[in-house]
Amino acid sequence: MPRSPLPPREGISATALRAPGGKATHAKNHLPVPDSIGDWLETEFPEAAPESRQALLTDGDMCDEAGRPVTWDDPVIPGGFYFFHRPVPAEERIPFDVGIVFEDEDLIVVDKPHFLASTPNGRFVRECVVTRVRVDLDQPDLVAIHRLDRITAGLLVLSKRPETRGRYQRLFQDRRVHKTYRALAPAPPPELEFPIVRESRLVKPVGGRQVLEVAGEPNAVSRIRLVRTIGAQGLSPSGTRVDTDAVGPPRRGGGDHAPSEWAGDEDEGPPRGGIAEYELAPVTGKTHQLRVHMNGLGLPILGDPVYPVDLAPDPYDFTSPLQLLAAEIAFDDPLTGCPRHFSSHLSLDPGAVAAS
Repeated sequence: MPRSPLPPREGISATALRAPGGKATHAKNHLPVPDSIGDWLETEFPEAAPESRQALLTDGDMCDEAGRPVTWDDPVIPGGFYFFHRPVPAEERIPFDVGIVFEDEDLIVVDKPHFLASTPNGRFVRECVVTRVRVDLDQPDLVAIHRLDRITAGLLVLSKRPETRGRYQRLFQDRRVHKTYRALAPAPPPELEFPIVRESRLVKPVGGRQVLEVAGEPNAVSRIRLVRTIGAQGLSPSGTRVDTDAVGPPRRGGGDHAPSEWAGDEDEGPPRGGIAEYELAPVTGKTHQLRVHMNGLGLPILGDPVYPVDLAPDPYDFTSPLQLLAAEIAFDDPLTGCPRHFSSHLSLDPGAVAAS
């Protein structure tokens, strides 16, 4: 698809629509080409009021891929792309801020809060990281080059320049980015030995919210390490409140074979009814992968509204944040070859778990 000739409006990208016909293969190339733009819009949006369709050309600044404005009676370019700004209603604000971790001429690395979507997605168009940061920093070309679940917090990398974007996107596509997460979940039973490599086949049924582990060749791999155990209800085994500032991202150099930075009580065994902190490293990047793999081990991440039971959560219920944090991202910069490493400024919160 060609790049939109229309700049984002209020941080929201223009919508692209492809006309029927043409010689290229696409979903509508077999359909007859309407006589005019007006006829085409009537078939595309039959439920819309006539004045709403007309507004796409005026208020929406509809144009072809060369940026030429179109009129109601203009002929349709077979298979051509057209762009316009669709009306986007106001949205109730998600009451959490985006933190800037790093910025240079090519990238912005942010800390995404819980409950804020990464990119425009269905119900949330204005209330997402990309739209907010585009507006706040006057960066209309910003694009997220990977994603985090709406209810997951932590590091998200945004590209500022289309000229270099593809080089950074390729890193994620080729799995040359090392991502480390931290999670709070139930303390493990003694028979579980860490580190664990969880491999399984994940499938998301059409129309379902839960991703399922099914029989078949694995397509998802996660490395899981126990960092420390924490006593029941957010207390240490001695009965003192856990210092939540300490429950944060690890120093660089962690991994399956690295010693934990925590002065742990793992040798004493997990306290009954307690919780534990885990380090998670996804080798692949399937939807809900870490959440599904932890649930499959019998250790569902605390605050998860979908696993093991889908609670059909209200997206504006902020009382129980998912205790999953994208804590570190590391890669070799494709432009300079230099190693890049970013750590989240956020932390997990056993206190929130105890209060929920």
